[in-house]
Amino acid sequence: MLREIPIFEKKNVLVTGGAGFLGSHLCERLLKEANVICMDDLSNSNIQNIDHLLQYPDFEFIKYDVNKPIDLDDFPELAKFKVRFQGVQEIYHLACPTSPKNFEKLKLHSLWANSNAMTATLDLAVKYKAKYVFASSSVVYGPPTPARKVFKETDEGVVNHLSPRGCYDEGKRFAETCVDTYRQVYGLDGKIARVFTTYGPRMKLRDGLLIPDFITDALEGRDLVIYGDENLEQSLCFVSDMIDGLVRLMSTGPDVSVVNLGHDQVMKMKDVAQKIIEMTGSTSSVKFEEPMVFITSKGLPDLTRAKEQLDWIPLVRLEDGLRRTADYAMASKEMVGLNHT
Repeated sequence: MLREIPIFEKKNVLVTGGAGFLGSHLCERLLKEANVICMDDLSNSNIQNIDHLLQYPDFEFIKYDVNKPIDLDDFPELAKFKVRFQGVQEIYHLACPTSPKNFEKLKLHSLWANSNAMTATLDLAVKYKAKYVFASSSVVYGPPTPARKVFKETDEGVVNHLSPRGCYDEGKRFAETCVDTYRQVYGLDGKIARVFTTYGPRMKLRDGLLIPDFITDALEGRDLVIYGDENLEQSLCFVSDMIDGLVRLMSTGPDVSVVNLGHDQVMKMKDVAQKIIEMTGSTSSVKFEEPMVFITSKGLPDLTRAKEQLDWIPLVRLEDGLRRTADYAMASKEMVGLNHT
């Protein structure tokens, strides 16, 4: 076993995919209590998501491909965090493309994020005896059926590993196996967050992600497009709730390993689209198009374990979350492509 590594003034935390949607919000939250190392190659992220964090001395952005082995001693900018002596105490592995429109182009990136990047970050966790949280996905359960719409952590998933989405769906399953294997072999305090659909400010636009595209189209007077039929439904968790769940999961002891995080109420996406039209005062309509490979109906999370082990439930109402997301969109010229002069 590794020797205990002393913590100096603050713990050091590494966030992969830190310039992405979830990652940027997580970095922001962690700055309250830690030195934050944000690692991202920007292949599917946006540096603007973390622009406001670059001014803080306890934050450091490193452009790096985490599919390669990671040696933090190679980055002189981390000397201020005494990484050579202190290492890192926590690792959140969030890096993985989630782009519906660019899914085909990023298939290998998805595969690598759930394989090469797993061993790179897990090896780093073993080296520093760090706690580890992996952002998995509800897709590991497979699609819902009439007999099975609510998923417990103990449920066995049914995934077609040779489907067009196999690199992501089966990739997440393999990644979970990596975490559990490192727990068994090295005694790593590794944890798996099964993340259900999450929305909020900083989601990519024009990328096939329904909520930000709905808001943008409503603001610009275009039809709101649902890639599927009127029965397409999802649960929707606001980003601040999801980040709170991830941080709470990291703070648990080694006996906690796999936890569902998401909202346990389902919404038809046509109803969500209509809410956004009404909220923005838009004259837009809702139309339906052929489904994308990356967009499918998903089941609901059983949150019993999250409530009992994390003392966590999602708190933000859908109407409030949509309003906050819309307000952000309206305040950001680059996000919605509007001229607010």
